[in-house]
Amino acid sequence: MHLRGLSTRRRIRVTAVACATLVAGLLSAPAADARPAPEPPLTTMSIKSPPGGPNVRVLIFHGSAAAGDESPVVNAGIEAIERIGLSGPADQRFEVEATDDASVFTSETRLGGYNAVVFLTGGGDVLDPEQEAGLEAYMEAGGGFVGVHDAARAEPYSDWYTGLIGARPAASSPTAVQRATVEVGDRRHPATGGLPLEWKRPDLWPNWVKNPSGEVHTVARVRESTYRPGTSANGADHPVSWCRDYDGGRSFYTGMGGTVSSYDETDFRTHLRGALLWTSRLVQADCKATITGNYKAERLTPANQPGQNDQIGEPHGLVTAPDGRVLYIGRGGADSSRPVITDWNNPDVGKGKGQIHVYDPATKKVTLAGELTVFGNKGGGDELVKVEEGLLGIELDPRFEQNGWVYLHYTPHSGINRDTRMAERRVSRFTLDLATNRLDPGSEKVLLKWPVQVHSCCHAGGGLAWDSKGNLYIATGDNNSSGFSGGYSGNNPQPNFKGVSFADARRTAGNTHNLNGKILRIHPEPDGTYTLPAGNLFTGRETDEGGGKTRGEIYVMGVRNPARIFVDRTTDILYAGWVGPDAGEPSPVWGPAKYDTFAVITQASNRGWPYCMGNKQPYRDRNLPDPSQPLGWYDCDHPKNESPNNDGLVNLPPVTGNNIWYSPQGGAPDYPRDASGIPSYRQDQATYRLPWLKGGGQAAMNGPVYRYDATGASAARWPAYWDGKWFVGDFYDADQPRNAVVMDPRTQGSGGLPVHSESLKRIVPVGNDGIKNLMDWKFGPDGALYVLDYGRGFFTSDAKSALWKVTYQGGGPTPAADRLARGAQ
Repeated sequence: MHLRGLSTRRRIRVTAVACATLVAGLLSAPAADARPAPEPPLTTMSIKSPPGGPNVRVLIFHGSAAAGDESPVVNAGIEAIERIGLSGPADQRFEVEATDDASVFTSETRLGGYNAVVFLTGGGDVLDPEQEAGLEAYMEAGGGFVGVHDAARAEPYSDWYTGLIGARPAASSPTAVQRATVEVGDRRHPATGGLPLEWKRPDLWPNWVKNPSGEVHTVARVRESTYRPGTSANGADHPVSWCRDYDGGRSFYTGMGGTVSSYDETDFRTHLRGALLWTSRLVQADCKATITGNYKAERLTPANQPGQNDQIGEPHGLVTAPDGRVLYIGRGGADSSRPVITDWNNPDVGKGKGQIHVYDPATKKVTLAGELTVFGNKGGGDELVKVEEGLLGIELDPRFEQNGWVYLHYTPHSGINRDTRMAERRVSRFTLDLATNRLDPGSEKVLLKWPVQVHSCCHAGGGLAWDSKGNLYIATGDNNSSGFSGGYSGNNPQPNFKGVSFADARRTAGNTHNLNGKILRIHPEPDGTYTLPAGNLFTGRETDEGGGKTRGEIYVMGVRNPARIFVDRTTDILYAGWVGPDAGEPSPVWGPAKYDTFAVITQASNRGWPYCMGNKQPYRDRNLPDPSQPLGWYDCDHPKNESPNNDGLVNLPPVTGNNIWYSPQGGAPDYPRDASGIPSYRQDQATYRLPWLKGGGQAAMNGPVYRYDATGASAARWPAYWDGKWFVGDFYDADQPRNAVVMDPRTQGSGGLPVHSESLKRIVPVGNDGIKNLMDWKFGPDGALYVLDYGRGFFTSDAKSALWKVTYQGGGPTPAADRLARGAQ
């Protein structure tokens, strides 16, 4: 049994009224008779816990503070909920009663008999203090509440009711019915799991005085770009339906349902049905998954000891082992106490240590597993001084627990030619002693190696990933400067060092015979060799244009700096992100501004660089004898590589549009196109199709697709809500993305935009004391998210360089199985 008195807010309000009466009396009564006004007596309620029972009953309250006839919307809502209660599977049906008599909230026997209460009421103060106290007691006993549309305007003086609803409508919310698109982000809650990903419908769309995201669990958002939200618009994150466990019970609210026609919609009734099933205890649901207070971010590694890299190197990538160990690499930048050699005449130029550390969750200790001598420590400066080579990627063999094999993607210092300024990039297999966490440097087997120019940096790539068939994906950067093309295409053929171009990405990323600027796919064999799986972009035996102009390892071409890739082994779909060039704004002469890019890659393809970016937005060609003069626009459907530095095919595969791209101006810039399909590239004509992200300083860091393990026992695992969602992020943490997105399987492979996105910035915390510079992120076998923070200084490690762990602590779905009205289903 639960007893509940007047809420603090209500007691204060009643006392204030009493005090006002007292003051009026003092003006006429003798002073000797003046006494303090007595506190009003507490109104207590005794509600059985949980309310209702297996004979499920739902109360619809439609009392109004305004006199007059019943609203047609209320009548439509009552009829719809009655139909819902009479339909569906027999074990999910319920009785419905409707009343406008608020005295029900002071009747223990009546109120305690309802499994859930629905507010179809309009605005205003519809409950007196004792009645609100009864509703509080009902929720505290484990009751369910559903608020629909104008219910958010009720009880305007009550903080408790504001918490129950979750948010209050802005006074300047739109008053006209408008058709809009609802993004249905929760694909598991019974109120939304069966709805379209993009739900297009007319309604009245409230704006919120305070956005409730992070304090409630949002199940659906309305996309403001699809209607006119007015001056009080909430922006890219505009919740419209949400839920949470509140004050002992369960609360669900939807801002929809403001029109009579809403209740005739099959999908809207499905939405209400799911809300009622959960609140009335007929089914369980998770309404905690996006409440930020349910997550804990914990730094796992302390700062290095002075002069040592005992905890962490210059962070550059991580991988988690099946037993929970986390292996992470340092690229090659030394701590600030060590010398940096930039003189090419010195045999030690750029010499650094690529370090592999192992974090053991059982001991919570770090072991420096091994070091590789890499070319990767030339410090900062311009692109003809600094270098981004080094130890770039790590993966574990699918049978790591048995063989201890570790795959490393790196640039050995021994492989550089100081005269030609060429180096060797390689992917090698090493063996880790599973008992001691020590890497055996003598165990190296080189699977694949290829040449890279290192006269000019940057954009080395580095990511590694496996699919379910034992194929290894290798992300390689194009390692060219865009500084000689104004930060646009990076297609200047002219500058070279000893005959090798360092500013023409057509030599690398756009070349079918070059392994740079690609995502390769090979099948490693036990003896340290590899074979080529079917389905790559080329076989290596094409006879086109005379033959000998393709490499069979290429799965994806036309990527600039794919430092982070991920393969979802449930689907074997590849997810990748890469950094764009340096132009700060679009140019009607040369093409788009710098775009950082993310893509869902469902088959071998050409992703465009350096010919096209974003959703097939072309650059302008340039060539000898005068690369400063623009030539024609590239044809994204029929691209040609006519660079004098090309030794591959001239005629290239068509470009596939990408899913996410962003610039300093905003997310997914798009422009009007002329009759030939060429965008205007005029900034004042841009449309930003993904308003939830923006660049500026930007460096795309692709993340994982989360897969929930229903059989797991880890209390730290992220909940099932996130299953199938793709995590996209950026090195920086201001306006740049750190989001979980939902893709439409029907369009994702051809460049379809995300259909829903939500920020992770309060879950994966930003800021100088948080994870400010996100370098890599992966889920472990325990379902927790492991994150590398690069630190605050480039080409080194510092006190902020760290491995973090983000765990979920919100508990399981509600109500508890033993509190379901009709038992576990």
